[in-house]
Amino acid sequence: MQQLAAGYQGLEPYAVQAGAGRGRRLHDEPPSPTRTPWQRDRDRVVHSSGFRRLQYKTQVFINHEGDFFRTRLTHSLEVAQGARSMARHLRLDEDLTEAVALAHDLGHTPFGHAGEDALAAQMQPWGGFDHNAQALRQVMVLERHYIGFDGLNLTWETLEGLAKHNGPVRRPSARLAEINALFDLDLGTYASAEAQVAALADDIAYHGHDLDDGVKSGLLSLADLDDVPLVGQALAQARALASDLPASDPRTHQRIRHEMVRRVINVLMTDVMACTRQRLRDLAPRSVEDIRAAAAPVVAFSDSLAEANKGIRKFLFARLYRHWRVNRMTYKARQVTAELFRVLTESPTLLPGEWQQQIPPGDDEALRRIVADYVASMTDRYAMQEHRRLTDLSVAG
Repeated sequence: MQQLAAGYQGLEPYAVQAGAGRGRRLHDEPPSPTRTPWQRDRDRVVHSSGFRRLQYKTQVFINHEGDFFRTRLTHSLEVAQGARSMARHLRLDEDLTEAVALAHDLGHTPFGHAGEDALAAQMQPWGGFDHNAQALRQVMVLERHYIGFDGLNLTWETLEGLAKHNGPVRRPSARLAEINALFDLDLGTYASAEAQVAALADDIAYHGHDLDDGVKSGLLSLADLDDVPLVGQALAQARALASDLPASDPRTHQRIRHEMVRRVINVLMTDVMACTRQRLRDLAPRSVEDIRAAAAPVVAFSDSLAEANKGIRKFLFARLYRHWRVNRMTYKARQVTAELFRVLTESPTLLPGEWQQQIPPGDDEALRRIVADYVASMTDRYAMQEHRRLTDLSVAG
């Protein structure tokens, strides 16, 4: 580990340091002789069952609507790429940043937020459901790869990043409070700068690729984007660059779209890094604990770009996420998710055997939590298939 630590001497003092982490507190394991703790966490996430299932989970468009739209997996990879680039520039630990970025969506249900909303409504009397707490449950309990323990036994720093990458959690959900009682994540403070970078990379990635997928799907046109903050300017620049290309060629339209998205992402990432450097100079932190104890996040957009980012989000909600075609799929996805939950809680003997075995006799809340875990673990296509198996007499069980 001394050789590994030597390679990290270029990190800033307020970065998380490989030799000073809080360790794997649930289950004691000897350190790896070839990897830092966060390289090991990243590798465990990449090899997890939950990570593989993200390949067939909705980002905006449900899996069967097209193979070329983003999924939760491709989204997570784009987040990790952007986060790692920013962490390198800011001289933070790239591996911890990447581990948090890759794991941040592991708790998502099939059908994106539509599935989450349906499960949250069904679980409301029993501690609720939210994807952030479910991501922690996935890596702490539901992954079963190791002989000696359940979960991935990730480090405190990676779990902290999953719990509060969006900031301190002053009023945790019942489920997150339960997890925190088991493994104190110091919810009232900010997470490390590495986790904060992962959170901003998430915003940047989904705005970029949702604009791209929205136009590619035909639900948005390039003309719709002319007045969107930041996006309209990037689009005008892309059109100017393409002025010598044949306007009637579909490939020109494609090149303009890609150039626009590339420019939007570049402006947002450049702004985050410049603003973060200034905030770090103002705070002058000497350790990661100074980052955690700060009164505000150190990783942030400038005021002007924060407003532009809000404008992009507002536009996407109104014109893409609430488009009537998306609304129809959202409605059906909620119905399927809610009905799966109701059928399986009313008749738990319909669950696969390995899930039935986990239900304590007579514990109604535990039954519902296990059904929620099962439904949340499904991919889009598996959820649709399971729904047909359970509700359609013409489909074999």
